[in-house]
Amino acid sequence: MGIGRTRTVMSTVTAVLALVAVAWWSLGRPLGVDSAVYRAGGIAVLRGEPLYGHLSALPGWAPELPFTYPPFAALLFTPFAALPVQWCWGLVAMTAAPALVLALRPYAPGAVPLLAAFGLQPVWQSVGLGQLNLVLMALVVVDVLRRRGSTGGVLIGLAAAIKLVPLIFVGHLLLTGRRADAFRALGTFAAATGLGAVLLPADSARYWTSALVNDHFAQMKGWVGNQSWAGFAARTAPGEVWPLAFAALVVAGAAVVVRWRHREGDDRGALLVTAGCALLVSPISWTHHWVWIVPALGYLLAGGRRWSALLLAALFTGWTVAVVPGGQGRERTWTAGQAIIGNAYLLVAVAAGVLLVVAAIRGGPHPSRGASPGPVYRPPLTKPPGKPSRD
Repeated sequence: MGIGRTRTVMSTVTAVLALVAVAWWSLGRPLGVDSAVYRAGGIAVLRGEPLYGHLSALPGWAPELPFTYPPFAALLFTPFAALPVQWCWGLVAMTAAPALVLALRPYAPGAVPLLAAFGLQPVWQSVGLGQLNLVLMALVVVDVLRRRGSTGGVLIGLAAAIKLVPLIFVGHLLLTGRRADAFRALGTFAAATGLGAVLLPADSARYWTSALVNDHFAQMKGWVGNQSWAGFAARTAPGEVWPLAFAALVVAGAAVVVRWRHREGDDRGALLVTAGCALLVSPISWTHHWVWIVPALGYLLAGGRRWSALLLAALFTGWTVAVVPGGQGRERTWTAGQAIIGNAYLLVAVAAGVLLVVAAIRGGPHPSRGASPGPVYRPPLTKPPGKPSRD
C-alpha cells in the first residue's frame, strides 16, 4: 500500500515536471540555467570548441557561466545537443523524484517524506536549476547502503568522474572496511577520467591544470549561497590558512565518528557524517548541494526525533539565505545576528559534528536523548528466500 502511494507520488511529480518542460518550450520561456550549461558543454564537445572557455551554445537568456565539470561529464551531456534547452531541463528534472525515492529508501521511505522533500531549498533549487545533485546523491546512497559484491564502489566512481566531490566516499569505504569496493571506485573513476582524456586531451589538460580552480568560483566564494566553511571564512575573516586547518580538523573528526557509527552498526548515520564532511570542506557548497538534508531528516524520523526533524526542515526551506543581504560583497557587512542566520546551514552541520565527535570519544550512545537511530538497515533480498545470493 505504502509502496503504491510512493510510486503514485513519484510518477505524478515526474509527469508534472515533464509537462512544465513542454509548456515552457512551447512558450519559448527560459528554463534551467545549469542544464543549459550542461547542454552547451555537450555541444562544445561535438563542435570541437574549447570546453573551458566561452560556451557559444548558451542561450541568450542564460548568464555567462563556465562549464565546471570534468571532461567525462561533458561526454555524457552530448545527447543534449539534439534537444531544446527546455527539454534538457525536463530530462534532468524528471530524475528528481526517482532519485529521492532511492535516497530515502534506507532512511524513511514513503509518499509523505518524498513529497515533503520538494519543500526543502536544496531540492527545489536543484530542480529549478536543472542540477544533477539528487542523482549523484542517489548513486552514493545505493552504492554504500545497498550494493555489495563485485559491483560495489562502481557507482561512487562514476559519480566522482562526473563531479569530483564524491571522491570523499572512497575514504568512507576504506574507513568502513570495504577496501575492495574503494579500489573498485577508484578504478571506475580512473577509467572514466581516462576516457575523457583520450577523447578530449586538450580539455582534460586544461581542466586538471587550470579550469579546476576557476575565476567564477574565486569570485563567488564569499556569496551567501556558498555554505561551505571556505565560504564562511571569505565572508568573515578572509585568509587561506585557517580554513584549511579547520578542514583538516573536520576530516579527522568525521573519520572518528564514521568509524564509531560503523562499529555500532549504524551505517546510515556514518554515511551522513561523510556527506556532511564533504559539504563543509569543499571550497564550494552551494545551497543546492545540501540535498543530503533529505536522508538526514529521514534518519531523524526513523529514530523517533520528529520535532528535531521538523525544526531542521524549517531551517532548510530557504528563508535563511533570503532574509540577509547577499551579493556584491554585502555579506561582509553582516551583523552578528545576520551572520548566524546567513551561515545557518553550515553552522548546524558544525554543531552536529561537535556533538558527534564528543560522543564518539566518550564511546557513549548516539547523542539525542539517548534515542536509538532506528533499526540497522540491511539491503533487501534480491532473490526469494531459500535461494543462495551472491551478495
